Amino acid sequence: MKVAVIYGSTRENGNTEALTEKALEGISADRIFLKDYQIKNITDQRHEPGGFDKVVDDYDKIIETVLKADVLIFATPIYWYGMASPMKTFVDRWSQTLKDARYPNFKESMGKKAAYILAVGGDDPRTKGIPLVEQFKYICAFIGMNYQGHILGEGGKPEEILNDVDALEEARKLNEKLKPG
Repeated sequence: MKVAVIYGSTRENGNTEALTEKALEGISADRIFLKDYQIKNITDQRHEPGGFDKVVDDYDKIIETVLKADVLIFATPIYWYGMASPMKTFVDRWSQTLKDARYPNFKESMGKKAAYILAVGGDDPRTKGIPLVEQFKYICAFIGMNYQGHILGEGGKPEEILNDVDALEEARKLNEKLKPG
């Protein structure tokens, strides 16, 4: 089972990353830090006669890694009750990939993947993070991914997530589920 983690945070070594790394202890995974790539915003050309214009950025490198994975973990801080902008920009670009002749089986390939959402916020995330979880559930349903669950943790300042014993326990359980054998 090949695991890929898509990190949406703009912060280095933030709470979301710390929680996700707890879930990945001892597990081999491709780690994609979206902040380290240039991903241009989508220009909606779905209904243009010529379709989407070619975009020169790092998106294709990322999607190639994603397509090789069996399990995707979407790790994002909760910003204003939703996903962080790097994650949103990445997911928005899927509209373009769905129409890209280089990826004729994109939706079918994504439909073979299991998806988890790990998100951390500082303002009652187990309640206020639910819209983010619901958004990801709709995304998974649309693209056909098998939504497997989520972990919502609490932490605002650096390393505060390490005080959230419930989230850490959920991460431990996810780790057991993802470990081979």
